[in-house]
Amino acid sequence: MWHGKLSLIAPRHHCAKGFTLIELLLTLALLATLSTVAYPLTAMMGQRDRELELQRSLREIRRAIDSYKVAADDKRIEQSISASGYPPNLQALVQGVTDKSDIKGQKIFFLRRIPRDPVCECPELSPIDTWQSRSYRSSPDNPSEGEDVFDVSSRSQRKSLNGTPYSQW
Repeated sequence: MWHGKLSLIAPRHHCAKGFTLIELLLTLALLATLSTVAYPLTAMMGQRDRELELQRSLREIRRAIDSYKVAADDKRIEQSISASGYPPNLQALVQGVTDKSDIKGQKIFFLRRIPRDPVCECPELSPIDTWQSRSYRSSPDNPSEGEDVFDVSSRSQRKSLNGTPYSQW
């Protein structure tokens, strides 16, 4: 004799574990939305980092140019009477110049190396060639190269995050 209950309900199957197609699509849509928001932010952060590096590089080179001028004004560097006292080129800051005030004739060095312009999109150029130099005798409105280096600027024609061209920094 059978004493079991007769069940009218279908036997229970084990539920399949995993995600449904709708859950997967919603997850992908959410990830796509987040990535469209994150990409411009990461691009802007990269540009901001390059701008900070440009500011540091300009400050370093300009400080070296000013130190060269001070040494020339103090008569520690051999120069002609008509010379402005600024370095003849950026390479002179790295190669150094003989110190006239030193009995041993040691050199004065102003930079260890010329940094590369971080916003210049010119990998084929050497670090020195990534900079636009301005001579002492050129006007600020129309800077041009000459017999010395009074100032440097970026060769890039692009604009910064604040809208000013990098070449005017």
